[in-house]
Amino acid sequence: MSVRTATDNLVRSLGYAVETYASAEEFLHSPRLNDTSCVIADVRMPAMSGLDLQSHLIASGHRFPFIFVTAFSVESDRVRALKAGAICFLSKPCDGDVLIKCLDTALRQHSAAPGA
Repeated sequence: MSVRTATDNLVRSLGYAVETYASAEEFLHSPRLNDTSCVIADVRMPAMSGLDLQSHLIASGHRFPFIFVTAFSVESDRVRALKAGAICFLSKPCDGDVLIKCLDTALRQHSAAPGA
């Protein structure tokens, strides 16, 4: 089972609506973009990285909480993600309970944000 599928199943099991995308570009062109409450992304994705996606969204005025999951934990990536406001930066395989805690934090932060 892919990490994307496992994450989808875990988040759905908590009662949340979930949309999954094969790439950052696919997400950016989604009609659901403005309905997003949290982004869970891999750092390394085809074409546009998760870090570049985060930067792009911030630059375009979208302030979604981010949770990164990566198989290639590089300290400079972790620092960049967290400096830009990521809630968590997790290494694969990540513990489901840890991901749930990150998601709870992200959604609390998003619902408390002005205009949310």
